[in-house]
Formats: sequence, C-alpha cells, structure tokens
Amino acid sequence: MKTALKTLLTAGAVLFGALHPAFALEDPAPKAYAEALKGKRIMLVPMAMGFDLAQGWEAYLKREIDAFGGVLETRDPNWSVEAGAQAITEAISAAQKPDVLIVMSPDLNSYSKLMKKAQQAGIYVILVDNPANFKADVFTGPDWTELGRLEAEAVVKGCGEGSSKKIGLVQGDQVNATSLFQYAGIMEVLAKYPDFQVVAKPDSNWDATTSRNVTTTMLQQNPDICGIIDFWDGDATGAAAAIRDAGKQDQVYLVTTGGGEQAADCDRLEDGTYDAVVMTELPTESSNMVAMIKYLLQSGQKPGTSSAALYSLLKATTKADLTPSSCWSLAHVRAEAGIK
Repeated sequence: MKTALKTLLTAGAVLFGALHPAFALEDPAPKAYAEALKGKRIMLVPMAMGFDLAQGWEAYLKREIDAFGGVLETRDPNWSVEAGAQAITEAISAAQKPDVLIVMSPDLNSYSKLMKKAQQAGIYVILVDNPANFKADVFTGPDWTELGRLEAEAVVKGCGEGSSKKIGLVQGDQVNATSLFQYAGIMEVLAKYPDFQVVAKPDSNWDATTSRNVTTTMLQQNPDICGIIDFWDGDATGAAAAIRDAGKQDQVYLVTTGGGEQAADCDRLEDGTYDAVVMTELPTESSNMVAMIKYLLQSGQKPGTSSAALYSLLKATTKADLTPSSCWSLAHVRAEAGIK
C-alpha cells in the first residue's frame, strides 16, 4: 500500500513538473495587463479644476494611472465652455492623442459632436458626473433624477408636521443636465404631497454669492418658508448664509448635494450649515472610472461601439447618520497621489 501510494505521488510530481517546469507557475495575465496599460494617456477635462470634485477625481486617477505606468493629463477650462471645447479639439488633433478622454460636460449638447469626433479618432470617452446627449463608452456618476427624488423626500421630512409646506429651490441653471434632472425628480416627488408648494425656484448659475442673494429675496418674500433645496454644495453655502442672516436656522431645513468631501459636506452637516446632503460618492465614481479605463484599454473594442453606465449609490445623509467613513478628505487623497 505504501509502495503504491509513493509511486502515485511520484508520477503526479513528474507530470506536474512536465507541465510546469521547476514547479514555477507563471500567470500570463499580469504581463498582458501591463502591456495593455503601460504608457497609455488619459486626459481629464472637467468644467474647472478649482473645486473638490475635479481635484478629487484627479487625485484618485493619478494614483492608479501612475501605478500602471500610464500618463494623466488635466485641462482646466475654468468654467468656460469654449475653453473646454478647445481642449477636446486639441486632444483629437494632437500627435500623441489621449487613449481615454474623461469629460465633465457643462450641458447636454455643447461637447456632443466633439466627443463623437474623439471616438472616431480612436479615443475612448468617459462621461463623469454630468450626463449629455451623447453615447459615451462609459458614464459614471449619479442618477440625478433619483437624487432629486431623495432631496425632495428629505425636505418634506425635514419640514415635518405643522409647517407652512412652502419650499424654495435654488437651481443651478437651465442647461446643465444635473440641474434639469434634479428638478424633474424633485417635482415628481412633490406631486405626491399636494400640501407642499414650491414658492420660488431661481437659478444660482452655480455661484455662492448669487445663491445667497436669491435666497435672501426668497426668504423676504416668503418669511414662513419651511425648506430649501440648493442644487449643489458649492453654492449652498450662500443659501446657508442667507438663512443664517435671517435668523431662520431653526425654521428652514436646507438640503443640498455634494461629492462627500469632508470639509464641504460632513463638516457642514456637523456644524448645522446643512440639514441633509445627498452625496454623489466621488470615491465610488473614481473607482468606477479607473476600472473602466483598465477594461477599455484591454478590451480591444473600438471606441463608440458599446456604452455602459455605472451609477453611484445615493442616500440623503443627515448629522445623525454621520460615521467616520461618511466622507473622504481631499487633502488626504491628494497627498496619497503626490499632489501638493
């Protein structure tokens, strides 16, 4: 019995050694992965680089792209649609074209034809955060209609029983998809609460000073308003200031949305600046971008031949919901990526 077992084990070892010389297994996948990604160029074109979303995406992307031997470039349109269009145009015509173009579209249509040209030039196009009338290879970000629904449910709950049921909206603008879809989601939910009335819905054009001014006017004209939804934390600080100036922090329930950065969102929930924030989960967006960059560069598929959407989980977060992992720190992720 012992002799038979020994013979069997010896035969197995011989066979294994024949298939895998020196018993050294070599997985071909890491080599193929490295060859597909090394030296690839990725370009990020946000609406601007001077705010937490763009800086956060840049940091998460740089850390991963550096690790696989790629090159990350950023272009800063500084809120100019024309400058963003020029950056995309230059990328398409460059001698060294980017392999992947990541775009935060300012509206539904401005960059659509250019992004299609990019695909025709062999460049994969990823839309981040803002949808557009364009079949991107990938969209990563929130479902903005659902986000609006969550904001509306939060403000209805925040106003509570016995309130005036008057609500104000501080929209972004009338062309950006995030603003249009948020509005649609909000109004869809409020239709289920006929007692609630939207008494004002000015635009802020994504500017905190404008938000403060229009909110001040809103409160003067509707002193019994119970809740306000400001469509972005970047300008909701203005709405919060107007509420504070009017001495109505305990009366007006302020809801907004943001990328979940610590100083911009969690700290503002903690100190009472905001009552609820629907966070768009920037770390998840960034991870999704990285995963799809790696997939596209290894897929061999032609840009523009397929399309995928990776939506972030959404939740209306209040002070009571906060945990140590509720937000991410821009300072920390930029330090990890080696960005000063």
